[in-house]
Amino acid sequence: MANTNSCDTCAYCGYDEDYGEYVCDIDMDEDDYIRFLSDRHSQCPYYRNGDEYLVVRSQM
Repeated sequence: MANTNSCDTCAYCGYDEDYGEYVCDIDMDEDDYIRFLSDRHSQCPYYRNGDEYLVVRSQM
């Protein structure tokens, strides 16, 4: 089973041409970002599964 908090499957993860890598596209303030980075055991509160076919596969 896939990690439910993986950036690879998150809808907010997108490619940034300026940085040349994938980045989180959610608009986080500085306090939220520091809190997220400092707590290694918590899950991202903004995670949203970007798999559009998840519902279809579960109905099969």
